[in-house]
Amino acid sequence: MAKVFASIGSALYKTEIKTATNSLIADEPISAGGMDLGFSPEELLASALAACTCGTLRMYANRKGWVELTEINVHVEFSRDVQANVSQMNRKIELVGELSEEQKTRLLAIANKCPIHNTLTHTITIDTTLS
Repeated sequence: MAKVFASIGSALYKTEIKTATNSLIADEPISAGGMDLGFSPEELLASALAACTCGTLRMYANRKGWVELTEINVHVEFSRDVQANVSQMNRKIELVGELSEEQKTRLLAIANKCPIHNTLTHTITIDTTLS
């Protein structure tokens, strides 16, 4: 279970996000009235998919002993159409190394099974309370 705490003071949009051991700043870009001090919420969402994909592929390749996979790069673009109530993520995976087509095909299938991909493509419920 992931647990995070977020807090915002009087600075417009600057939000501190903390876990038990790490912290970061989220903010909006200057064009949206923020100070661009950190990732925007949309960038955080896209980065979750990118990071999970990288980690999942690295873990799988290591288990298989595929040392020829020297680097994994994942680019994610996230956009929303508020009017149509539709969100879109486009993920591009770059596998660096001498891999066979069979290995690449398998890695693509594994990427589509990473935990964040599964979360984003299945039903999500959010329960909210005030304290």
